[in-house]
Amino acid sequence: MREAAFVKQNKDKWLRFESVLKNNIQISPDELSGLYIEITDHLSYAQTFYPKSSTLSYLNNLAVLAHQKIYKTKRESRKRFITFFTEEFPLFFRVYHKQLLISFITFALFSIIGAFSAATDGDFVRLIMGDGYVNMTLDNIEKGDPMAVYKKMGEVEMFLGITINNIRVALYAFVFGMLLSVGTLYILMNNAVMLGSFQYFFYDQGLLWESVRTIWIHGTIEISVIIIAGCAGLVLGNSILFPGTYTRLQSFVRGAKDGLKILISTIPFFIFAGFLEGFVTRQTHMPDWLAILIIGGSLALILFYYVFYPIQLHKKQINHRHQTMPKQP
Repeated sequence: MREAAFVKQNKDKWLRFESVLKNNIQISPDELSGLYIEITDHLSYAQTFYPKSSTLSYLNNLAVLAHQKIYKTKRESRKRFITFFTEEFPLFFRVYHKQLLISFITFALFSIIGAFSAATDGDFVRLIMGDGYVNMTLDNIEKGDPMAVYKKMGEVEMFLGITINNIRVALYAFVFGMLLSVGTLYILMNNAVMLGSFQYFFYDQGLLWESVRTIWIHGTIEISVIIIAGCAGLVLGNSILFPGTYTRLQSFVRGAKDGLKILISTIPFFIFAGFLEGFVTRQTHMPDWLAILIIGGSLALILFYYVFYPIQLHKKQINHRHQTMPKQP
């Protein structure tokens, strides 16, 4: 399509949208959102077919104005909290699946290293877990209740303590990303080695299944979300290392905002993991099928929300753009 024809076809819509934005004309949120999506689609089209044109410049300025109007207004939609978790964040997170994969591989690798180190060095578990914890667990094993550590505190006290501690670890994983991502990798490594040696300890005592069916009731979400917090830290650190077309300061600010969004998304999951550890994990005599159901359901929830759902929304957005994009003659 010639540029003149493209402008003629959409000019009235652009002028109306510009008038709405500049004159604070009240229209429904759905209509405003629809106009914004169309403008960004037209901007994408102009970037492809009319680079360096005045049309592209106009649409770019209009899109920036719209973004400021829609997303930086002080009056937020009452549904914003819900839409952040159901639409905005999953679609945004799709961009950072590469960092999530790096975080996961790092954690998995050092978990294996932790288990291998525990297998080859008899003192390694005590070095990592501490003599007090190891001796207490051995004493619990002798008493016939290896997982008694989860019953020592009251439910509410454990729930609050564990939740706060897990959020603190996640915050460290994020903030330490400022050390050029190395700090985040260290936090992941430290926790992974601890997990690997911890699991090998129970394997060495002939209690691997007993530990897995108990610990991973809460650990599936807890460990997964620590990995996701590691992703947030890598987003922050990589924004400093690889600024791309931005200045390093602009890239850092952008990375900090994006990483913080990822971190915020983990809070409900940490609360849920704390609830499971405080109230459910202590039920060590529950049937195996129920423990497996909780573990499997927790894993499915994490994979759906952070992996499959963002991919699904991304594909849906691409299909929508293809359907609304003006066709070339």
